[in-house]
Amino acid sequence: MTSPFEEAKRQVDSAADKLGISKPMRARLKKPDLFYSFWVRIRLDNRRRAKFMGFRSQYNNALGPYKGGIRFHPDETAETIRALSAWMTWKCSLTGLPLGGAKGGIICDPSKLSESELERLSKAYSKKITKIIGPWKDIPAPDVYTNSQTMAWMLEEYESVIKTSAPGAFTGKPVELGGHAGRHESTGKGVVITTREALKRLRLKPRQTSAIIQGFGNVGQFAAKYYEELGIKVIGYSDSSGAIFNSKGIKFKEVLAHKKKEGKLATMTGVKHMSNDSLLTQKCDILAPCALEGIITRKNAFEIKAKIIAEGANGPTTVDADKILFKRGILVIPDILCNAGGVIGSYFEWSMNNTGEYWTLNKYNKNLDSVLTKSFDKIYKLYEKEKNIDFRETAYMIAVKRVADAMRLRGRQ
Repeated sequence: MTSPFEEAKRQVDSAADKLGISKPMRARLKKPDLFYSFWVRIRLDNRRRAKFMGFRSQYNNALGPYKGGIRFHPDETAETIRALSAWMTWKCSLTGLPLGGAKGGIICDPSKLSESELERLSKAYSKKITKIIGPWKDIPAPDVYTNSQTMAWMLEEYESVIKTSAPGAFTGKPVELGGHAGRHESTGKGVVITTREALKRLRLKPRQTSAIIQGFGNVGQFAAKYYEELGIKVIGYSDSSGAIFNSKGIKFKEVLAHKKKEGKLATMTGVKHMSNDSLLTQKCDILAPCALEGIITRKNAFEIKAKIIAEGANGPTTVDADKILFKRGILVIPDILCNAGGVIGSYFEWSMNNTGEYWTLNKYNKNLDSVLTKSFDKIYKLYEKEKNIDFRETAYMIAVKRVADAMRLRGRQ
């Protein structure tokens, strides 16, 4: 299996071929402007010293300041961070944001660190990247196994180094520190908004459709919540412990309550248990992969029985799988659109921090819906016109062209 970054470059190549982009420009579109790797050293609670590998990839800022989350994950890799920073670039471009793409992370297992150790790690990481980030340079946000508290610690360290207040330097912050109440739900809500638009185009009624959600973190949970509100029946869920399934439907509140009490879905009763891989191939109308990358491949693409794949995760479908799914008539709502609600919400927060304006939750959610709906419509119109290319390639044509045009205007050729 190719690395996530190789997959990301193949996606760019595919769009570049159709757009007629030159080799020099293409080469620039397939590598980060800056990739920074470094050791993050802290003292543990037992007084021992420990070091963790950290990364920050600044991919492209032709459209505006770099923007992207920070992940704490034991299996983090440099190649994944590069890929994620590329996908952030296309995500911001596709949705019309005045932002570039970036990503960061630390190889660590947060579950094995105390809260005080996580605070020291967060602040040490922030100090390491202080010189290359800022409200108009690079704006980090939460990602896998990080949250608003992580951003609060990082903001505190950043401001202590630069010796001035700069709430716009991080997004996804606590509301008390300039964050917004809508940000926590925005990624999962965006998955549902884009799914709603896909159902309209396929003439499917929400109350007559079913969904399976792979992954039960922040994105998966809010996708489930808002699918139910839309009238969609959720029949399958999964987390790292395994998957649960019931063709008659499984209520989100019951799953959430069990997860909070037991910490895993594998012990839930009244449902059928199976592996995560098996869940992906169960019959449903909507399959929403909301965990990590590379889970739909050419090995299982022929077995997928959904009509729509809504990519709540980044890079869950490989290029080879895309080709198979397209031939089988399955509509894939690509990650750079489907889970863009998070970065759109972050843009709103960043904008408010830098202007001093504050939006009500209603205005925030209304604008989130508007940006995603307009973006979906723009892609679908080109998709219908092109006919011989899949929905992801259509989205990439729009996203890559906007970045390439901005680079030409700047003289970056």
